[in-house]
Amino acid sequence: MWFEYDVGRLSTSDDLLTGLSLVMPAHNESENLRWLLPHLSEVLPRLAKRFNVIIVDDGSTDDTGPMAESLGRELGIDVRVVRHEHKFGYGAAVGDGLRAADLEYTAFTDADGQLDVADLALLVPLLKSADLVGGWRLSREDPAFRSVISGVFNRLVLLTLRIEVKDVNCALKLIRTASLDRFELHSKSALINAELYWKVQKTGGTFAQVGVPHHPRRMGRRSGGRLLPILRATKELIGIRFRGSVKGRN
Repeated sequence: MWFEYDVGRLSTSDDLLTGLSLVMPAHNESENLRWLLPHLSEVLPRLAKRFNVIIVDDGSTDDTGPMAESLGRELGIDVRVVRHEHKFGYGAAVGDGLRAADLEYTAFTDADGQLDVADLALLVPLLKSADLVGGWRLSREDPAFRSVISGVFNRLVLLTLRIEVKDVNCALKLIRTASLDRFELHSKSALINAELYWKVQKTGGTFAQVGVPHHPRRMGRRSGGRLLPILRATKELIGIRFRGSVKGRN
């Protein structure tokens, strides 16, 4: 197995979540999903009594979607694929996945394997006092320029949205699904992370954060950190700050 994980961190039968929808945006991630899905089939029963996995195939040109469905059937787990015929962007993929979530709690992480779903066990205890729990990376297994970009973007978020967050774009988050019903998400870029924190706060909810390990990418190519997506996220940041009201999705 790719991750060596202390299963003692995972939940006992007494504190399993009642139900968990796990959202994973994916663009050409079939290689990673071939080992990630078997890992999920071992981890998720230790986190929730019921669970499903929602893969948002964001215009992949490999067999990401069909492979995920086929492997899910083979593993005997509930894998659902939301298909984008064209690449709509990270935020659009995450947003569509969150809207498809139908169990009591919703988590999301990327399909590149750099964050371990088993580390959701570190987030679960904080749900006792928070509606949204996010991770922050204890170290970064990324090129240095991505860390610089992340630091600058976090500062922009702090100044623009006035939310106290550390490592806003860390893609390991867990939220009460009922909280998602209080607002709509509009971001099409990686700004979806900041928008989620901001709208939880704007609708009277609370959030917490905890440090989580970050792992090197095992397969495939990184898609973040390019200039155009960064500019798009910055534009959206200003847009959500001044859009006005926060409407529920129901």
